[in-house]
Amino acid sequence: MILPIVAYGDPVLRKRAQEIEPNSIDVKTLSENMFETMYAASGIGLAAPQIGQSIRMFVVDGEPLNEGEAEEDIDESLVGFKKVFINPEIVEEAGDDWGFEEGCLSIPGIRGEVFRPEIVVVRYFDTDWNEHEEEFDGMAARIIQHEYDHLDGKLFTDYLPPLRRQLIKRKLSEITKGKTDAEYRMKFPK
Repeated sequence: MILPIVAYGDPVLRKRAQEIEPNSIDVKTLSENMFETMYAASGIGLAAPQIGQSIRMFVVDGEPLNEGEAEEDIDESLVGFKKVFINPEIVEEAGDDWGFEEGCLSIPGIRGEVFRPEIVVVRYFDTDWNEHEEEFDGMAARIIQHEYDHLDGKLFTDYLPPLRRQLIKRKLSEITKGKTDAEYRMKFPK
């Protein structure tokens, strides 16, 4: 089921999400709905707060970033990178910070350069409640860090320099009022 994506300005995007107790919700169905919602919006990651649920869960699929790329340009960190992260915990961040222009399904039409560490180690549960601890690098690490921020009430715009934030202030205000050209269903603050 495709769910509406919560727009910038909704308080759920600024709250620290709650841990999920095993078997308290149907995480398999929820993750299927989240993937379907993410694909319908042409996204590569979606956190539960973005569908209005303040719980610590996100889904990612970085493979679409490799579509249409020449073989030598394929990002190996994204091959097979389709996962569900439940109650994730970033154990370690390492490597040099590198910049990349990020966007967010909750903030359509706005992008900005964000610097993040190149390597991340994450402990998390899958939909069968098996625990994993894995290291990710490059774009996969960035996607995880971006989605993980959503669980702590942070948005990529928080990392932008003050001048850039000032320049997008009006556009952010428009989004909260429902004035956006997003080509997917959204839910706007009341």
